[in-house]
Amino acid sequence: ARRFLAIMKKNADRLHAIIEDLLNLSRIEREAEHGEVPLEEASLRGIIEEALEASDGILQAKGVRVELDCAHGLRVRANPSLLVQALVNLIDNAAKYSEAGSQVAISCRDTGTAVTVAIRDSGPGIPREHLPRLFERFYRVDKGRSRTLGGTGLGLAIVKHIVQAHRGEVTVESEPGKGSTFAISLPKPAAPPA
Repeated sequence: ARRFLAIMKKNADRLHAIIEDLLNLSRIEREAEHGEVPLEEASLRGIIEEALEASDGILQAKGVRVELDCAHGLRVRANPSLLVQALVNLIDNAAKYSEAGSQVAISCRDTGTAVTVAIRDSGPGIPREHLPRLFERFYRVDKGRSRTLGGTGLGLAIVKHIVQAHRGEVTVESEPGKGSTFAISLPKPAAPPA
């Protein structure tokens, strides 16, 4: 009886997580569609540090070290809480799919017209044929492994919609055996009038 109750609880928790993610995704899409996502100028490093704090549990559990290379002066036009959520999803994935004790590198750069945050892991990588569909809802590269590691299959779809609400772009580069790099590019804040 205990075993069946444990299975029921696990499935109920998973269903609850899927419903929460679907509601969250629906809200983000609706607000973006109606131009209701409030954006403000913010410190990119501050947002990343907040995301790292939120991801500390999984990073500590896996013994994953984070190397952060982001200048203090980089600013973005963002909804800080939404951008933190997108970064948490990417950092959590990087930790989940990396070997225990490995390193995740987060780097920022100003490309002139945009500011880019790249999160690089040393995980198993993703075969090329999966890359175009990676940000679709419920799409999983390795269904068995993804389910074992937890997650709803909606994390990357949420990232995509958050980035789109910022008028930005999210990309991925990956090669089996060489890890993955997810990059978010956001428009730079307008320069103040002279």
